[in-house]
Amino acid sequence: QVHLVESGGGLVQPGGSLRLSCAASGFTFSEYDMTWVRQPPERGPEWVSRTVNITGTYYADSVKGRFTIARDNAKSTLYLQMNSLKPGDTGLYFCFRSIDYDHREHWGQGTLVVVSS
Repeated sequence: QVHLVESGGGLVQPGGSLRLSCAASGFTFSEYDMTWVRQPPERGPEWVSRTVNITGTYYADSVKGRFTIARDNAKSTLYLQMNSLKPGDTGLYFCFRSIDYDHREHWGQGTLVVVSS
């Protein structure tokens, strides 16, 4: 059974940094492309980043140059390093296998990031 646990969120001032983690279990992590999305308050999910084992990494224009997605297949863990954070980055951040974009039951519970002074 797919199980994902996000962590690392918190309250940070604008310009600050956070590193999110996503611990995966129940499937062979190394075989799957992985995605981060975020859900700002009172809005739907918006795509943030994706890591594809063969072709590399992809980012939304809004985070390009500030966020870095990475994975440790030996630890079955996905990361999102977030630098130069802005208030617009506030939201609940979720990780999941890219194939599960339309299957929210396979997403993690999310970790909340609040960027505010």
